[in-house]
Amino acid sequence: MIAAPSRPRALRARRGLAGTGSVRLLDVEVGMFLAVADAPPDRYGEDAIARGLRDLEWVSRAAIAHEAVIESFGAARAVLPMKLFTIFSSDERALAHVHGERARIAAAVKRVANHQEWGVRVALDRSRATGTRRRPSHDASGTAYLRRKKVQRDAAIERAEHARDTIAHLYDRLSARASDSTRRSAGELPTASGPLLLDAAFLVPRSRAKAFQAVVGREARKLAGRGYGLTLSGPWPPYSFVQD
Repeated sequence: MIAAPSRPRALRARRGLAGTGSVRLLDVEVGMFLAVADAPPDRYGEDAIARGLRDLEWVSRAAIAHEAVIESFGAARAVLPMKLFTIFSSDERALAHVHGERARIAAAVKRVANHQEWGVRVALDRSRATGTRRRPSHDASGTAYLRRKKVQRDAAIERAEHARDTIAHLYDRLSARASDSTRRSAGELPTASGPLLLDAAFLVPRSRAKAFQAVVGREARKLAGRGYGLTLSGPWPPYSFVQD
């Protein structure tokens, strides 16, 4: 779905998923358009999609093509992405579905109009993370062993508490610069250097995008010295904010 004062024009190639026709627009109502493409049933029917979903490379190519179409309308007032492989039997069925969702779509447009989604991830580099450092003991007695284990356990608890507070404060600071934000569960997603501590999306007005990037850059530099790696991605269509 695309909200625009006049019929929008894609900024790049109008070809979508492999084997489909050119992307075209259906008029939903004044200021609202639906981007569609004809998809042959032998390639995108229910059985064909079920087979394709077992092929990760096929799914990846389809997702990239789908994303390219969505991003080609990025200059519009608002873009509401539909899920990959959303199939309707006809233009009429597609329009009927959209009309039935009119209230939800209007609320989503109001929420994300003239906004972009930015992603922020923070991972801990255990080898560089700050924490209490104690000189190792060379005493081989049982008491010394238990003491060393306690020191290691206490240090791990200290690092975990420090990381939790650091991430909470970062998320609060960035959320204050956005219209909306959401966190995804990240604790069990490892990275090459250590655990992923934050995986968040921020809904930022286009007019404040540069300021948001600047704040993230400053935070990244501060965190780097304390053993945290922050990455920023975007701008994206507002995938995380189009649902009720």
